Amino acid sequence: MRQAFKTSIAVLAAICAFSTAFAQKGDQMELKQDANKKKWYESFSIRGYVQARYNRVLETNQKLSCEQCDRSWGENGGFFLRRIRVILFGQISKQVYFYFQPDFASSASTTGLHFGQIRDMYFDLGVDKKNRFRFRVGQSKIPFGFENMQSSQNRLPLDRADALNSALSNERDLGVMFYYAPTKVRELYAKLVSDGLKGSGDYGVFGVGVYNGQTANRPELNNDRHSVARLTYPFKIGNQIIEPGIQGYTGFYTMPTDQLSTGTKVRKDMTYIDKRVAATFVLYPKPFGILAEYNIGKGPEFNTQTDSIEARDLTGGFVTLNYMLKYKSHIFIPFTRMQYYEGGKKHERDARSYKVNEVEVGVEWQPVKQFELVAMYTISSRRFEDFAKQNNLQQGSLMRLQAQINF
Repeated sequence: MRQAFKTSIAVLAAICAFSTAFAQKGDQMELKQDANKKKWYESFSIRGYVQARYNRVLETNQKLSCEQCDRSWGENGGFFLRRIRVILFGQISKQVYFYFQPDFASSASTTGLHFGQIRDMYFDLGVDKKNRFRFRVGQSKIPFGFENMQSSQNRLPLDRADALNSALSNERDLGVMFYYAPTKVRELYAKLVSDGLKGSGDYGVFGVGVYNGQTANRPELNNDRHSVARLTYPFKIGNQIIEPGIQGYTGFYTMPTDQLSTGTKVRKDMTYIDKRVAATFVLYPKPFGILAEYNIGKGPEFNTQTDSIEARDLTGGFVTLNYMLKYKSHIFIPFTRMQYYEGGKKHERDARSYKVNEVEVGVEWQPVKQFELVAMYTISSRRFEDFAKQNNLQQGSLMRLQAQINF
């Protein structure tokens, strides 16, 4: 009996020792897993850029301006911070990505500068494990026009061309987009940006979506949503990369009362058809590059003959030619852009009527990756008319300078 008792005690001690050793090993494995697990602040990154400008060198006409382009153009303009962007982004799980971009160079009024405003706030939800199919929810760029989607951090001319940029103020709106792109194409989109080839970023080879239609940071004013679709595909021919594309959108735009002059005649519901279709051709600079886009459509436009806003035809496009030169650690990219646009700008006062003919010649210099300097000479003829400014044709030329810091 005593022997059996001693044997039981020995077996129990052995079991306890084994359990303790196993538990300790499990704790060590858990600690190792916790150590390998990313902390919450390691799931996202921060980057950004700042652009400082001066537009008054060799200026021949101080009445020549472009409200949508750069509000420091022309009379009373001086040194100007065009953009101050700080971007937070990250793949917070295998199928969830977020992107938040405020801008701190927004104008709250004609006398107030450097206010913070949301440019992008969205999240991507991957449908499959490789995120080839994904939904984008929130405020983001609408997939219409290559130059519209191309970041200002990467674009060569200082401002986007009127022809396609007149489609959307700040290129963005609130809505839901669906994008598809094969994994290899998504990798190529990322490489086109990281290699300094002035890519647009990853907006899929196919995109479709619905959005409010009143443009970014403005409330919806009617019961109709805009819809948009885009098809594009980059491919290689020898050393060159070419990307053709086609895109279009349709919807109804309601003129906000704060954009109307007293005396301007409008429809009773102040709502107008707003639709466009555009074609794109891109030859990435290896070393010679081309970006050409053209669009036609219909939208609200001020008519000086009737002092009213009407749904009228619009048309216009641009061609940008560039060449990438590398000397030691320096990069020089001379470029020229020719653009034409005739139509309205729905987001300006009285859906201001425009006729633009413009040629720009410039060069971008990158001594280091973190700094860029652009000098651009602009020769412009702009007719822009609303209720207060009729028969307003301004012609002239000017040298524009921009310094940009990337971080």
